Amino acid sequence: MKKFATSASALGLAAPLAWAALAAPALAQDSAPEQPAPAEASEPEAGEGMIVVTARRREESLLNVPIAVTAYSGEALEQAGSIDITDIAQTTPNTTLEASRGTNSTLSAFIRGVGQQDPVSGFEQGVGIYLDDVYLNRPQAAVLDIYDVERIEVLRGPQGTLYGRNTIGGAVKYVTRNLPDEFSLRARATYGTYNQLDGVLSVSAPVSDLIRVGGAVAKLTRDGYGENLTTGLDNYDKDVFAARGTFEMGGYGEPVLIRISGDYTKDDSSPRGGHRIIPGRASGAPVLDDVFDTRGGLVDPDQSVEGYGLAMNISAELSDTLTLRSISAWRKDDTYTPIDFDALPAVDVDVPGIYLNEQISQEFQLLYESDRLSGLVGFYYLDATADTLFDVRIFNTLAGLTAFTQADVDTETYAVFGDFTYDLTDQLSLSVGGRYTWDERTASILRQNYLGGGSPVFGGAGVPFGAPGTNFDGSREFKKFTPRASISFQPNPDHNLYASFSQGFKGGGFDPRGVGVNAPDLDGDGVRSDDEIAGFLSFAPEQVDSYELGYKGSLLDGALYLAAAAFYADYTDVQIPGSVACEVGGIPSFCGVVSNAGGATFKGLELETTARLGRDMMTLGDRLSLALTGGFIDAEYTEYVTNIGGVPTDVAEFREVQNTPKYTGSATLSYSTPMGAGDLDFSTTLSYRSKTYQFEVPNPYIDQSGYALLDANLVYSAPGRAWTIGLHGRNLTDKEYKTSGYTFIGADPVTGAIPLGANGFPVPTLGTEGTLTAFYGNPRQVFVTGTVRF
Repeated sequence: MKKFATSASALGLAAPLAWAALAAPALAQDSAPEQPAPAEASEPEAGEGMIVVTARRREESLLNVPIAVTAYSGEALEQAGSIDITDIAQTTPNTTLEASRGTNSTLSAFIRGVGQQDPVSGFEQGVGIYLDDVYLNRPQAAVLDIYDVERIEVLRGPQGTLYGRNTIGGAVKYVTRNLPDEFSLRARATYGTYNQLDGVLSVSAPVSDLIRVGGAVAKLTRDGYGENLTTGLDNYDKDVFAARGTFEMGGYGEPVLIRISGDYTKDDSSPRGGHRIIPGRASGAPVLDDVFDTRGGLVDPDQSVEGYGLAMNISAELSDTLTLRSISAWRKDDTYTPIDFDALPAVDVDVPGIYLNEQISQEFQLLYESDRLSGLVGFYYLDATADTLFDVRIFNTLAGLTAFTQADVDTETYAVFGDFTYDLTDQLSLSVGGRYTWDERTASILRQNYLGGGSPVFGGAGVPFGAPGTNFDGSREFKKFTPRASISFQPNPDHNLYASFSQGFKGGGFDPRGVGVNAPDLDGDGVRSDDEIAGFLSFAPEQVDSYELGYKGSLLDGALYLAAAAFYADYTDVQIPGSVACEVGGIPSFCGVVSNAGGATFKGLELETTARLGRDMMTLGDRLSLALTGGFIDAEYTEYVTNIGGVPTDVAEFREVQNTPKYTGSATLSYSTPMGAGDLDFSTTLSYRSKTYQFEVPNPYIDQSGYALLDANLVYSAPGRAWTIGLHGRNLTDKEYKTSGYTFIGADPVTGAIPLGANGFPVPTLGTEGTLTAFYGNPRQVFVTGTVRF
C-alpha cells in the first residue's frame, strides 16, 4: 500500500515553478438558445450569446466542437433547483448517472452502453469524472453536489485522446466558478418535503488588483424516505457538509493566472438499505409494504464518507499563439459502510466495508492557436492507491463464518498526447489526435476465512480458519495508443456537419474478490504457481472503436437549435466483473468472477433541440419555448463467453447490456414573462427511460420496466437577479422505480432463467434467507429555494 504526503507541499512539488433556458440540457453556441437542466424555469432569448465549452481542452463554441456534448450552465442548474450531478442524466441522451446502492456518494455512470457499477478496488470506471480538469480516479465521493458551479459538460463517446484512460464511454466535467474581480456574496436556502433543509453560502473578494480569495460552504440535509425497522435509523436520508476555498492571482487581462483550490465533503448520512423483493426463506419475514423501508441489522462500521483535495491550475500566455497550462492535484477519500445484502436482522449476507483511496496527478498542456491551426500537446501522470477491506459474513450458514478480503491496488500511469485542428478552407477543417498511455497495476490481495465471528479489522471475534484462499502479490503493465480524427464542414457559422472516429481504452487489472486456490492447475503438477494464480485473477484491457456522424445548427434566425448524432461502436474484450456464491476449500463463500467476455456493438441516434415557439404573445417580452432530447441505442453482445462446467460457452444470446435503456427522452415546455420589475419563469419536464437491465443476466425481479417522470418549476427573479425565489417539484406523479439491486439466487447458467423452489420463490445460492433486494429512485419531492446576491 503506497502512502502519499498529505500536505500542500505535495502539490508544490508536482507543480511547475513558474432547468429554460433550463429544463433539458444546455446545448448552445454562437446563436443557439441554451437548453435547460432537468425541469427548469426560463430560457434566455434565442441568439443571446453563446455557451463556451472545453470539451477539446480549449475554449470553443459548442456548435464548433465535433463531439456530442451536452452542457448545463450554472444558472440553468440553479433555476432548476438541481441538487447533485445525477440530476442531469434525466435530460441527457443515452446517459445513466446514479448513486450506487448503499451510499449517497458513490457514483455509477454509464454513457452509450459503457460504464461500471462495481466500486471495489481493481475495477475502473468507464466514464471519467473531472472536477476542474482533475480526474477522479475512484467512484467513491464522486456524486458531486451542485453548488458554486459554472457549468457541467457531458461528453458522449470515447474521449481517450484528450482525457485518457477510463473515458471509454465518455466524460463528465464539473467546472466551478472563477472568482469575480469585485466583491461577491450569494446565499441560498431550501426547504421542502421530507424536511429537506439546505443552505449554501458563497463569498469572494479582491485583496489587490492581482489577488482574489473566495470560499463556499454548504450544508445539505433531508430526513429519510423510509426507515430501517431494525435499527431505527432513517433510510435514504441525507446529511452532507461541503466546503470549497479558492485563491487566484492574475487573470483579467494579465498573462498569467494561478488558481489554487481546495474542497472538502463529509457525508454522515445513514447507510442505505435495500428493499427485499421476496420473503425470507428461513425466517419467513414478509415483504415490506414501503419500498423505502428496510430491516438490515448491520451497523458496523458507522456509515461515513469523507473526501477532500487540493489543486493548482496555472495558465501562462507565453506569446500571442502559445499558452502553457499546468494542472496539479492531490485527492483522498475514505468510505466506511455497513452493507446488509439480505436486508434482514440475521447475519446472513452482511458485508461491512472500507474503501480508502488516494491519488496525486500532474498534467502539462502546451496550447497553440493561429489563424488556421489550433491544438495542444500534453503530458499526464497519475499515481493512485485504492484499498478495499470487507467481510462477507454468512453466520446463518456456518456459525460465525466470515470471508475477509483486503485488496490493495496501486495504479501508476504516464501518457503523452496531442490534438490539432487545421482549417483546410474557411469552411472545411480537419482534426487529428492521439494519446500513448503506459499503465501499471500492482495488486496485493489477501483473503482469509474466520470462524466464530467477523474479522478483527471490523472488531470481530473470529479466529483464522485454514490457509488463506488468496495471498497474492503481482503487477501487470498495459500500453496503448488511442487515436482520434474528425472532419468538419461549416457552410456558414450557424451550421456544422462532422464525421469522427475515436478510440477508448480501459486498463486491465486484478479481481480483488478472486480466490487464488480456485485457480486452474494448467500444467497438472498439483501446485498453483504464481503465474497460474496471476492469470486467474487478472483481466485484460477493453477497447471501444467509435464512429460518429453529427450535425449542429442554429436555424430560423436563432429560433431553433438542433444537434443530432448517429454513432456506431465496436466494443472488444469487454470486462464483466461480478460475484457469485462459490466454495473455497469445501466451505460456502462469496467469489469474484471477472472475464473479458468478448464483444458488443452499439448503434444509436441522439437528438437535442430547443425551439422558440413564440414571443411577445400575451405581453411584451414574454416567450414560449420547447426543449426536446432523445436517445436511441441498440446495444447487444456479439460474444459473451463464460465457463460453464469447465466448458467455455458463448451465452451472448441470453445477455443484456446493463444500465443502458434502449430509449431515453425528455420534453420541456417553458414560459417566461415579465412580472413587475422582474421575471416569472415556469417550466415542466417529462422524461422517459425504457426498460433497464441492472446486470448482464436479466432478472425480472430487479430489472426496471420503462417509466416516465414529471417535474415542474416556478421561479421569480428580481431585476438583475438580485434575488430569486422558486418552487420546484420532482417526480410529481410519485412514480416508483428501481435503480439498482443485489441478487444471490439460483439461475440457469446459460439462459439466466430463475427456477422457483417449493415455496414458489427463487432459491438462495448464498446464505439461507435469499438475497434479492432493490434500491429505488427518489419519490415525489417539493421544495422552495430562495437566493440572494450582493
